[in-house]
Amino acid sequence: MYFPYLRGRQFELIAIRELVENELIGSKVIPIIEPIKPTSTLMKTINLIIEREQKIAVIHNPQVSTYLKALSNLSSSTLKDGLMNVYESENVIFSHILNKKSTAELAAIEEEHSKEDMLLILNDTEYINYYLNIFDDETPKFTLVPDESSYRRKIKNNRVLFMDRFTKQQRNADYYNLEDESYSEDHLYYNEDGYIGFSDYSIVGADFSESGFAPYAVVIHMVYFDNDRNLRIKHFVSESNDDINDPAGKFYEALEKLMEWQSEVKLDTFGMKEFAKHYTNGTYPGLGTVKKLSIMHHIELVNKFLEE
Repeated sequence: MYFPYLRGRQFELIAIRELVENELIGSKVIPIIEPIKPTSTLMKTINLIIEREQKIAVIHNPQVSTYLKALSNLSSSTLKDGLMNVYESENVIFSHILNKKSTAELAAIEEEHSKEDMLLILNDTEYINYYLNIFDDETPKFTLVPDESSYRRKIKNNRVLFMDRFTKQQRNADYYNLEDESYSEDHLYYNEDGYIGFSDYSIVGADFSESGFAPYAVVIHMVYFDNDRNLRIKHFVSESNDDINDPAGKFYEALEKLMEWQSEVKLDTFGMKEFAKHYTNGTYPGLGTVKKLSIMHHIELVNKFLEE
């Protein structure tokens, strides 16, 4: 089972929504959303997944944003009530990031949410003892942990392998000399290694920043399977990277490289087809959509592998 972990930016939410709308993921893929803003896009995404009877995990205590404060200050009571009540659906998995406040946070909701139905993220060894104390008599349905001995020794049941497999560079231009690299073997060996699933941050990576900036280079990240079914990733980088001017032209430079490679490998995914349309039509969808299509391509590929 695959748990793509996304931070709830608009392009990530739309990626999940369009995968579900186009029936490109099934029961073996459960997206995890760590919300960053209480938006209608978030609500629409969750509602669609409920409507299509898919599963989604939504984190109730995000650690990288002021989501909870923004939610409490929402002027729209309809949106506020909708987002606060998403866990009433059996298709939405109540999810929690272990932290120094977890004992109090989980005690406050224990009457509403069973520990055994919960998804837990445990990514800091400081909180292993919190886990052992809070879940001494009940095991969460899923517990995401890194592949490290400290966790393996103490977290025995329902473990999901959780790793950041994306090589984050300081600048997009830095991918120019990193055209092709290994991404992950987790889908091949997670079960053998004692996990019930695997999770990653797709082609975004764990680092988070709410502020954006105009890049000097445009890069398209695309994962693919090699002959041994390992996942690798290619980085297609623009050529004219001396300033921030003409992002559309930079995108087309990167896209030309992608399409040249696609003519050889012929990958059949929704995301790849959309890139091909932009190439044919000479259109520039914006950098958010570029990331959206790369995420969709990755998740669809993994879904196809799991469905085989």
